[in-house]
Amino acid sequence: MVQLAMDMGSGYVSPSAAGPLAWNGRLRTAPFSPRFQDDMGTFVVEGGHRLEGRIRPAGNKNAALPCLAAAVLCPEPVSYENVPRIRDVLTFLMIIESLGADVTWTGPNEVTIDAGNVRTDRVDADLARRIRASLLLAGPLLARFGHVHLPPPGGDVIGRRRMDTHFLAFEALGGELILDHGFEIRADRLVGANFFLDEPSVTGTENAVMAAVRAEGVSTIRNAAAEPHVQDLCHLLNGMGAHISGIGTHQLTIEGVNELHGTHFRIGADHIETGSFIGLAAVTGSDITIEGAPLEHLDSTLIGFRRLGIRCDVVGDDLYVHGSEEHRIQMDAFGAVPKVDDGPWPAFPADLTSIALVAATQCIGTVLIHEKMFESRMYFTDKLVGLGASIILCDPHRAVVVGPSPLQGGVVESPDIRAGMALLIAALGAEGTSRIHNIRQIERGYELIDQRLGQLGARIERLED
Repeated sequence: MVQLAMDMGSGYVSPSAAGPLAWNGRLRTAPFSPRFQDDMGTFVVEGGHRLEGRIRPAGNKNAALPCLAAAVLCPEPVSYENVPRIRDVLTFLMIIESLGADVTWTGPNEVTIDAGNVRTDRVDADLARRIRASLLLAGPLLARFGHVHLPPPGGDVIGRRRMDTHFLAFEALGGELILDHGFEIRADRLVGANFFLDEPSVTGTENAVMAAVRAEGVSTIRNAAAEPHVQDLCHLLNGMGAHISGIGTHQLTIEGVNELHGTHFRIGADHIETGSFIGLAAVTGSDITIEGAPLEHLDSTLIGFRRLGIRCDVVGDDLYVHGSEEHRIQMDAFGAVPKVDDGPWPAFPADLTSIALVAATQCIGTVLIHEKMFESRMYFTDKLVGLGASIILCDPHRAVVVGPSPLQGGVVESPDIRAGMALLIAALGAEGTSRIHNIRQIERGYELIDQRLGQLGARIERLED
């Protein structure tokens, strides 16, 4: 047994506060710690207190998952740094191990995957049901074995999340699709192709790239997603011997190779968690320094929060959030009501619309929050209204927020990762005590968030069910 200690200098806490995080060489399906049992969990939050200090964003969850999947492409070990220890990552590693891979934690946020012994193309249905990222194994397994069987993936219930883009990409590369409850894809050989994705799907692009790196010839993917997590995946694959150009743009060119090799890769800092901390500072009226923020990926995020009157300064490699200042929503020209809306990268990230919405409740003025991508993500606004926020939900995609509204503690339930974090932020800014149920949704995307925020002075108690 190896006891893994967290690095206090990285903004984390020792595992003794969260239960032991121990492995004996391989990742097991036995409980990782009390935090990662199947309980829903509850946060009891005493709000109304200003926070202060420094916090470091964890590794990008949405980059870690496809990068971990890419290890299945290669029979040699691939090692990773800055891997977030969250529910979704641990579940995904269980799926990879169930395929026959050896998974070893070598440090608090370091893991090595040796997929040399993977012999099956079938993903466990029970595990796949827990996480949408199980879909990311389609490309690597198809490329390695010429066939793949996947059950329907799970994930947040934030609206319809189509898989058609994945299927169209696989068919363009020579795959044959069979749909029956789950899906099966077969390809005698993958052949490079020039194709246009019907939408810039992040996971669709990632699956297409992971299949194309082992295809014969050259592939050009047009209308590709360009998010930071897609960039991380492409950089990792190039480190494994792939030839991908156009990284960071909406057109990727991939020269297929016969084989890939092992490598060492560091997952980038999470720009979504960084945006969450900006919203946290504004709602709690706190001045917070975000250490090692991914500044190169924050342009649209900072524009969106600046529209709400939230000011941030770049100080070296850090971001200083002036949360204690008055936040006045910036009107558009001629006094028009402004909006914060999301879109494909490099637009304002969809995963931050929930955070922007709760931040807007504490800003002076009126703003329209327009979530264009998922038709169920905005439904959590009724929970904020119950805490005292002034919000009009116009339709499944648009909400008008009038602020500032004093928030009062209450009892709510976390419906998904980002809405759950937004509710935690609201509870920390509210007067009185709140109870947030089903916090495993938050813990799917935010590592040890109660303890890390506790280092800033947040008063959060975690209760097990």
